[in-house]
Amino acid sequence: QVQLVESGGGLVQPGGSLRLSCAASGSIFSVNAMGWYRQAPGKERKLVAVITSGGGTNYADSVKGRFTISRDNAKNTAYLQMDSLKPEDTAVYYCNANVRYTWAYTYVDVWGQGTLVTVSS
Repeated sequence: QVQLVESGGGLVQPGGSLRLSCAASGSIFSVNAMGWYRQAPGKERKLVAVITSGGGTNYADSVKGRFTISRDNAKNTAYLQMDSLKPEDTAVYYCNANVRYTWAYTYVDVWGQGTLVTVSS
């Protein structure tokens, strides 16, 4: 099994910053893309940012220029640096990783438990 453990959420004032971390552990052969999604109350889960194993990135239009995704392949860890936060960024943030288990030949998606980010004065 593979676990994704997220950390770094919390309460921050508008204009502030937070850094989320997502560490993958377990029977991992390799990790392909890693991404962050978010789900606001009463809304669907949506992609925030994704990063490939080679470092290619893609962002939702709503966070471009404010959020930065990065990863440490040696640690199987992804990060989301969130700057200039707005109240509309308030949501539960979920980490996703496309993982190949040590005993498998295909990749599967694994999700973290989510971490709450609240942007409010």
